[in-house]
Amino acid sequence: MNSRRVLLALLIALLLSGAVTFFISRKLGAPSNAHPNVQRYVAAKRPLEAGEVLKAEDLVLTDWPASVPLSNAFSKAGDLAGRAVIYPVAASEPILEGYLAAPGSGIGLTTKIPEGMRATSVKSDEVVGVAGFLFPGSHVDVLVTFRSDRSPAPQTQIVLQDVEVLTAGQKLEPEPQGKPDAVSVVTLLLTPEDAQKLVLASAQGGIQFVLRNGADHTKVKAVPVQMAQLSGVDAAAPAPAPVVTPRVHAPIKETYVVETILGDKRTSKSFE
Repeated sequence: MNSRRVLLALLIALLLSGAVTFFISRKLGAPSNAHPNVQRYVAAKRPLEAGEVLKAEDLVLTDWPASVPLSNAFSKAGDLAGRAVIYPVAASEPILEGYLAAPGSGIGLTTKIPEGMRATSVKSDEVVGVAGFLFPGSHVDVLVTFRSDRSPAPQTQIVLQDVEVLTAGQKLEPEPQGKPDAVSVVTLLLTPEDAQKLVLASAQGGIQFVLRNGADHTKVKAVPVQMAQLSGVDAAAPAPAPVVTPRVHAPIKETYVVETILGDKRTSKSFE
């Protein structure tokens, strides 16, 4: 009888210990998330500059409210390694797909060139560079002054309108304080056809940038300006025809000759 009670007690103790072990293992195996309403996203561990290639040591997981989910964010750092950022990213800021260049697009400036576009650089100075107020992201018109066989006098023509400045010198990002900075080279974002126009324009004569409002994308009809128009004379107007004064000729006088014969004598006399 006692042996049965002992056996039953051992069996109950074994069942209780198994239940407790199972409960503890479930607790220990559960995710250690003290905040169930938090989502973790991949963020920058340090400030990142545009053009930098992401490495594992540059990334960290950061908590984000699950009630405000981020679109196109990443939950695994391995998904971002090797990709370049297009825009500056602050420390602890979650990295979104829109901040990154397409895989395999390269590094540096190449990450900022959209598919089908080209980056073309031209020499600049304080005058051409709008007194140093050309920054990455500015929009300009490009003018060229040249001479041609049809017009030996110099003329100025708008060749490109609403062109985006990619870099000013070696800077990919604008000056935070907006201070002017004279640069020797300006790089523009152009279509292949516009890149050809810019190269031809720079070879034909002096080019000039005209700074425009970044929100103004209107384009005007480009009409060349000639030297005559600077003095208020319309070069397209025809020159007045010279006045020709007819010459008056004196009347031609007729002369009559009368010959008289008397014997062997002949005399002649003229009359008008």
